[in-house]
Amino acid sequence: MSTASLPQALPEHRTVRVDHDDLIAFTAQVFADRGLPPARADRAAHALCHGDLTGPRSHGLANLTRLYLPLLDEGRADPSAEHRTVTDLGAAVLLDARGALGLWSASEAVELAAERAGRHGIGLVSVRGATHLGCAGYHALRAVEHGMVGLVAANCGRQRIARPPGGAVAMLGTNPLSVAAPAGEHPPFLLDMSTTAAPTGRIRQAAREGRTLPEGLLCDDGGAPVTDPGAFDAGRAHLMWLGGEDGRYKGFGLGLAVEVLAALLPGAGTGPHPEALAAGGGPSGRDDDIGFLVAALAPDALRESFDSDAEQMFGALLDCPPTDPAEPVRYPGWHEYHRAQERRREGVPLEASLYAELADLAAWSGLRFPAPVEHGAGEGL
Repeated sequence: MSTASLPQALPEHRTVRVDHDDLIAFTAQVFADRGLPPARADRAAHALCHGDLTGPRSHGLANLTRLYLPLLDEGRADPSAEHRTVTDLGAAVLLDARGALGLWSASEAVELAAERAGRHGIGLVSVRGATHLGCAGYHALRAVEHGMVGLVAANCGRQRIARPPGGAVAMLGTNPLSVAAPAGEHPPFLLDMSTTAAPTGRIRQAAREGRTLPEGLLCDDGGAPVTDPGAFDAGRAHLMWLGGEDGRYKGFGLGLAVEVLAALLPGAGTGPHPEALAAGGGPSGRDDDIGFLVAALAPDALRESFDSDAEQMFGALLDCPPTDPAEPVRYPGWHEYHRAQERRREGVPLEASLYAELADLAAWSGLRFPAPVEHGAGEGL
């Protein structure tokens, strides 16, 4: 790797491709520089770069300086904290993360869940005292690496962003939910979603890029649609629920179900709390004491032929005749898998402004930053 800065002739809206392995190594160096043990820093780097590798950039390296380094620098995340086992019933475990970096903590929880599922057919790990875990889908996919079905649900601690339908006060977070499963010879199934109409990262990404939002993501206090992403952090708009205006009770119900599973069960900070009422209508609280639940299910422990049945089921979906021949039928996870394959070969595209930001971080930290790769000219250099 070599230290690099943003080429002066490159417009900010262009992208720069960087070798995936080099990007992981740099990110791991940044985390190690903040006190994470090397193996832990490497795991955290893979979890963070997953967003840039598979597509949801709002949950990738754009959050390195905006979310994860402030967590460590402010002492809200402990780089060397070890999980404490509160309850261990064999197939079900309750852990206190003790403020460990969630990017690593959630991966460890999945590994424990998979180990218990290998013994009991199911492994359920409930965690409190956690910090932001990044893309829930990355962690759910780790169960698939063991040939298992993975489930990850996380709340936002006491950070309140979204209002209950008909409510005037924000009570819940975006409360992501992810399910991943093997699909035989096909790409793994991966559902990774917020229970609000969009995660806050997508809103802020649009604001940074100067883009307007489609209707159905934000609304004002009167319920009118808002397309200016800057209105969210300015307090002039709030997140809508998954399902839009007509289906908002479904999104709200899913968000509340995540709150029960991820926070109420382990005893983590909950969004709905009397202190929320005193905070007023807008977003409030901090995302400290996040709770999450991870589960791994071992199909082979229950029955035979799961893999062949899964391959047949997902293959049938791929073979479904499309209404538009230009848009074949795909299932969640298919595009992300193939995008990751391409980016491992051709380099991971980063916005020019983010590339410059990371190069500045490297220079400030005395670390080496990867130069752009020469291929992938269609998107950047």
